[in-house]
Amino acid sequence: HCPLHILSWGNEKNEKASNPAFWWVNDRKQEVRWSFEELGFHSRRLANVLSGACGLNQQDRVFLVLPRVPEWWLVNVACLRTGTVLLPGTSQLTARDILHRLQTSGARCVITDESLAPLLDAVASQCSSLQHKILVSPTKREGWKNFGDLVRNASSDHECVKTRSDDPMTIFFTSGTTGSPKMTQHSHSSYGIGLTVNGRYWLDLTERDVLWNTSDTGWAKSAWSSVYAPWIQGACVFIHHMPRFDSHTVLETLSSYPISTFCTAPTAYRMLVQEDMSSYNFSNLQHCLCAGEPINPEVMGKWRNATGLDIYEGYGQTETVLIAGTFKGMKIKAGAFGKASPEYDVQVVDEAGNVLPRGVEGNLGIRVKPHKPFSLFTEYTGDPDRTAECYVGDFYLTGDRGVMDEDDYLYRIGPFEVENALIEHQAVAESAVVSSPDPIRGEVVKAFVVLTAEYKSQDQDQLKKELQTYVKKVTAPYKYPRKIEFVEQLPKTVSGKIRRVELRNKEWGRS
Repeated sequence: HCPLHILSWGNEKNEKASNPAFWWVNDRKQEVRWSFEELGFHSRRLANVLSGACGLNQQDRVFLVLPRVPEWWLVNVACLRTGTVLLPGTSQLTARDILHRLQTSGARCVITDESLAPLLDAVASQCSSLQHKILVSPTKREGWKNFGDLVRNASSDHECVKTRSDDPMTIFFTSGTTGSPKMTQHSHSSYGIGLTVNGRYWLDLTERDVLWNTSDTGWAKSAWSSVYAPWIQGACVFIHHMPRFDSHTVLETLSSYPISTFCTAPTAYRMLVQEDMSSYNFSNLQHCLCAGEPINPEVMGKWRNATGLDIYEGYGQTETVLIAGTFKGMKIKAGAFGKASPEYDVQVVDEAGNVLPRGVEGNLGIRVKPHKPFSLFTEYTGDPDRTAECYVGDFYLTGDRGVMDEDDYLYRIGPFEVENALIEHQAVAESAVVSSPDPIRGEVVKAFVVLTAEYKSQDQDQLKKELQTYVKKVTAPYKYPRKIEFVEQLPKTVSGKIRRVELRNKEWGRS
């Protein structure tokens, strides 16, 4: 059940699609275009490198840390062909992060570029299972095999290994709120087939579409929208390799290339709408999406004015495929992230896993009994306790809280929506939102607010009511902070991130 149906497109003379399977550009106007046939050819050669020159066996683990370069996509497909387990990582990893990942995973092979090679060399001696280091670079490095040389000398004949639907396919390191990162394991069916729901229903892709998803290669969202969802649908994966996000470059790219479908983070849309968008042409664009955090209604309005298109939100996590979203043709409700995807039975449940009535806040859960959806992760590898903690009664708990309304729309109740709403009020300089104990409701939303100078002397009780009403108006009635405390400053890390955990512990009386 190896999900190589994504490559069956290469065997069909696809008359309808004039687009490549993979279309890559960078800031220096370099370009790579591969058909599905060429993707098959290059990935078979790399598969021979993994199983031949490196001697990797089925279910051996490959640690991959590369930016958005074409080789990253080849490694994804070559691992499918060989049945090796892919462990993607982000280029922002430190030597300590890399050491933890290599030791915990027991990876036998690492593939990276010259920017991270020194960090790997610094820790490799402490990783007994690591046997092969492959460098993606025009230059050579001592102790490393060169990716280009290996692929050039490999045969393009390779027979795909036979894998079972529940065999491990990929492992993502996901950080929990506490403790070390968890190894979230997916099978050949959970992502390899499960992500069909993302491609067909949410991204709404066909073989005529060109999808640009801007996610970093280290995150699961790249597996979602830069590999499986588009290629299962036979669509073209478009990539612009920018050293860093640049609004002008993004808008220029959307105007210059036939990109029909665009997916990026809400913070990126916020940056894009601050540009003068009137000088760009968005005639190719047909469908815009976002994921990762809630989209601000004001940003969505500005985007719609400039492009004529709404932004459709998706909600999911590394452990799942798309849990819920707004789908094409569906009414978008402010503050809601849509309805459950066809893949899951999503309910709002209490601490014991009982389904709560509409309009009542609780835990967002996916029904796993009597039948566990095949598109859910297999386990946190090597950590049965943390795996078991995700389940209560008949449900897998996402860890997010939410509400379902009478029309089956879901609203997430997390800090971001409330903070997003508060920051738009002129009285608010900064805010942080956490859960707070409540004798009647168990827990409620509380906001810590730093006021702007001109509002510090105003009646505080009146200001609290005004802020609560304002949040209700711009998000959803469920989402206002029932408690507000005005503070002089918020606790922060050295890098300037708000330490919500400190505020939460204070509220719950924890040290």
